[in-house]
Amino acid sequence: MSTPEADAHLLPRARHAIAVMLPRRSDYRGLRTSWWGDIIAGVSVGVVALPLALAFGITTGLGASVGITTAIVAGFVAAVFGGSHLQVSGPTGAMAVILVPIVAHDGASSVYTVGLLAGILVTIAAITRIGRAVSYLPWPVIEGFTVGIAAIIFLQEVPSALGVPKPSGQNTALVAWRAIENATHGLSKESLVLVAIVVVAMIGIPRVNKTLPASLIAVIVATLVALMWGGSARIGALPHGLPSPHLPDLGHTGHLFSAAVAVAALAAIESLLSAKVADGMSDVTTSDPDRELFGQGLANIASSFFGGMPATGAIARTAVNARAGARTRLSAMVHSLTLLLVILVAGSLVSKIPLAALSGVLMVTAYRMVDARNVRGILRSTHSDAAVLILTATATIAFDLILAIEIGIAVAAALALRNLAGSTSFASETLRPEISDAREHDLLAEHILVYRINGPLFFGASQRFLSELTSVADVHVVILRLSGLQSLDATVAQALGEIVERLEHRGITVLLKGIRPEHLRILTAVGALDRLAHANHVFPDLASAITHARSHVDRALTIGAS
Repeated sequence: MSTPEADAHLLPRARHAIAVMLPRRSDYRGLRTSWWGDIIAGVSVGVVALPLALAFGITTGLGASVGITTAIVAGFVAAVFGGSHLQVSGPTGAMAVILVPIVAHDGASSVYTVGLLAGILVTIAAITRIGRAVSYLPWPVIEGFTVGIAAIIFLQEVPSALGVPKPSGQNTALVAWRAIENATHGLSKESLVLVAIVVVAMIGIPRVNKTLPASLIAVIVATLVALMWGGSARIGALPHGLPSPHLPDLGHTGHLFSAAVAVAALAAIESLLSAKVADGMSDVTTSDPDRELFGQGLANIASSFFGGMPATGAIARTAVNARAGARTRLSAMVHSLTLLLVILVAGSLVSKIPLAALSGVLMVTAYRMVDARNVRGILRSTHSDAAVLILTATATIAFDLILAIEIGIAVAAALALRNLAGSTSFASETLRPEISDAREHDLLAEHILVYRINGPLFFGASQRFLSELTSVADVHVVILRLSGLQSLDATVAQALGEIVERLEHRGITVLLKGIRPEHLRILTAVGALDRLAHANHVFPDLASAITHARSHVDRALTIGAS
């Protein structure tokens, strides 16, 4: 039972928890010099986002207008309140996959209620500060989840690509197979040609010029071809502005609560993973996971009020934003304003886009979602990691996304416990600085820091390590001692690779010492060693590593002096 004293402290704590989530002046640090680059990046992302927003709205059964409304409203709100300076939010393939059965079972209006409830749940998760939990998701689960989503997105577009009516059924793979069988009687050659045009353009244009908006060009070309034929199904009329805000129907919240939990979980996981990707692509301040959830929660609440679908951070659009040179969250806001301008000025032109062209866009997007190198690395690392990836991907396709994650985590945990049961020694610290004697202090004075990695290593440990390192001034070289690492799987190897990549990105040379032979194969398979600045930055003993580190420091100081 609560006491008056406890209640008196509860309100100030709640106010403080919310206050630290609100926008601040530091969110726009450097805007005076980066504003033009941010605007250009935002317009570039808006151009890329247009066909995707339309396509994801259509594939859910809600319509193209819902997709673009989501990108505008959720994208802008998440940019203002989120925890990442580079994150771009909106409708995504993963969210579309989870919404299709909700629309089919409960109707289109239920999506707005689900979005509102999910937004509230994500906001609560942010205030209770559980955003960092995603750091402990095993890497094979994440990759398996991504493979499964990509397969579903691709299969969902098979009926439209073939130009046949979508067969009835809940399982995406079975529906796609039935569409292929039906195509023997009513195949649309026009649809196949339009899909082929989009696929060839989206794959070929980046090979010629990576700066061109390949998806937009592909859709424009396909639309012109379709206008000459005159028989292909089109997107249809779009609104000439945003819908008026209104409160979603709350009469069936109990019935839809389980769906809202699933949507909230997906929104949180995908958004935090996307923000994590953005962190690795830029030297802009690292994202705040709890603030990111707060922004995504508010974005989903706002989207539901304007008749939009649930949204998440979009990895592909965020990557485009980072590569385009964005420095502040202004770019994500400009992305939303660009899409708003499109429906205000060019809505009648957009309505003429053929549905088959958008199917081609989604098929290529699904293909690009899968990082073949990561998948091969996991499959070659250990039998346990390969089993987790395959099982998670299969469960995603056969059942649903949230159940697939639960299965993947459960299997990964069981296998991890089995591995730990065979370990005879444990370390109280995962990452421990080796500055315990005068010799190590001398090394630190020489701009060299030696770290010993003991015991299990997780993604969250890498972030703590990087935060700790920033408090040590003038570090030019970091030596990671790996001989004490007890067990290593794909998740551990990926975490180590992330540490190396982030340090090298900051201009800090990383040297690895004491890799066990049984661990070398896994590190090589997942590409962790490829993130080193040079292949000869792996050493069998500490003395040779220190000698090499000193040569790097001497060279850096000489260049700095000149």
